[in-house]
Amino acid sequence: MSRIGLKKIILPKGVTVTISKDNEVTVKGPKGENSFKFTPQMEITCTDGVVAVARPNDLLQNKALHGTTRAVINNMVVGVSEGFEKSLLIEGVGYRFSLKGKILVVAAGFSHLVELPLPEKINVEVVSPTEIKITGIDRQEVGEFAANVRKIRKPEPYKGKGIRYSDEIIRRKEGKTAK
Repeated sequence: MSRIGLKKIILPKGVTVTISKDNEVTVKGPKGENSFKFTPQMEITCTDGVVAVARPNDLLQNKALHGTTRAVINNMVVGVSEGFEKSLLIEGVGYRFSLKGKILVVAAGFSHLVELPLPEKINVEVVSPTEIKITGIDRQEVGEFAANVRKIRKPEPYKGKGIRYSDEIIRRKEGKTAK
């Protein structure tokens, strides 16, 4: 039994959900609009500001889809009402972030600057040359873009240089010791 799938989603003020016949859910709110097409096996209903997801039977695949469907719809509701945010820090001599129009420029100790074009639904704010905030209404897109930025130069355990999430803790290792 999916405990997450059984929970109801209560819509905050200003958020509306529309469900089409082919199970495409569109969520509109103050921050924007998000839509996703779900599998036709799940029964999604919206009545009186409460969204519920039901599964047709207890097959293993339907049990898994039950909780996943509910979680994705909940993330869509949270995204259009509050939004999602990831914060990244860069550490190292000469390492820095900058924004050139719709392109994020990262100096991470390579012989060249790394340029990443920003996706449409993503906003990037350079708080300082060593910190950026990635915000958006789609949780998956925000997390994926943050992971792609972090992948440029992962933090290393000896000096702690690299790009890391602001809440990430890097376990430090001791270097070689001389006799």
